[in-house]
Amino acid sequence: MSDAPPLVGWYVHHHGAGHVTRFTAVRPHLAARVVVFSSLPAPAGLSADTEWVVLPRDDDPVAPRSGDGADLDPRDASPTVRGLLHWAPLHHPGHSGRLAAIAGWVAEHRPAAFVVDVSVEVALLVRLLGVPPVVVTQPGDRSDEPHLLAFRAAERVLAPWAPGLHASPALDVAADRVRTVGGVSRFAGRPRAVRPAAPAGPRVLVLPGGGDGGAGRLADDVARAAAVTPGASWTLLGGEAGAWVDDPWELLSTADVVVTAAGQNSVADLAAAGARAVVVPQGRPFDEQGATARLLADRGLAVVVDGWPADEAWPALLDRALATTPDWSTWQVEGAPARAAAVVAEVASWQR
Repeated sequence: MSDAPPLVGWYVHHHGAGHVTRFTAVRPHLAARVVVFSSLPAPAGLSADTEWVVLPRDDDPVAPRSGDGADLDPRDASPTVRGLLHWAPLHHPGHSGRLAAIAGWVAEHRPAAFVVDVSVEVALLVRLLGVPPVVVTQPGDRSDEPHLLAFRAAERVLAPWAPGLHASPALDVAADRVRTVGGVSRFAGRPRAVRPAAPAGPRVLVLPGGGDGGAGRLADDVARAAAVTPGASWTLLGGEAGAWVDDPWELLSTADVVVTAAGQNSVADLAAAGARAVVVPQGRPFDEQGATARLLADRGLAVVVDGWPADEAWPALLDRALATTPDWSTWQVEGAPARAAAVVAEVASWQR
């Protein structure tokens, strides 16, 4: 048995920032050489034993093969294969190029495991090539045929929530291989910042959801909310109109109320900070954020609203959020990145 660390492949989906954030949270806890495949650019601060391969996009229009006529939209190229898959458009060079890049690397390097966050097609590809996939799942209704196919193909299904939180009957097809690890936050284990001298009113931090446009509109919404809550101090992070900080932990852990979406990473960060929050779920496939928002409301962990509130609703919403005492221990963020890494390491150890 070799003492060298195992080689692990890792697919990071390009929609929003959540998948890459999850990777960067888990990576420091995984004793392995890792090669990441993604259409996203490499994040800063990768370790020396991490390689990042940028894949071609497979969702942009392409010129017709004949060279004549308008560009072809991949949405019109049978991408779901009549419901069998999620995204496999016909005759798209980006799609074939990205799968070929992964397949070529697998054939040459024979990784011990491959984490897929998230793609049914990549999970099936690596399993067909004889590599055990660790498939990351997400909340919502995943009972469609492609998801069930990926769960059946997975050697492990990594669920980034605490046991007993999300009811997901679709995972029954892989019940013996599902591992719930708790909410994965990049801030897990960090001490909360010391609150500065209290201002006259509450500090409100607004975190836009990743992958959505409308940054200018959100800035206008926040400005109007601030106008009707003159005692509060509002800060908008990110987006074209918001402030940008590389490490928002101090702002997050000292805010009196956080306004955010219901994405997996966003909520895990709330839990890490022990924050009181107003959660505005965003539209996502498979009702991902809706399912999470309903769970937060049922557990009394946050004030949940459907859509950005009317201006006049904000004073009462802030009062409701300030009155909550959320028990975020149920989210089990402490140790979650290490537990996720342990799931990957378990699968990768089989080859050694």
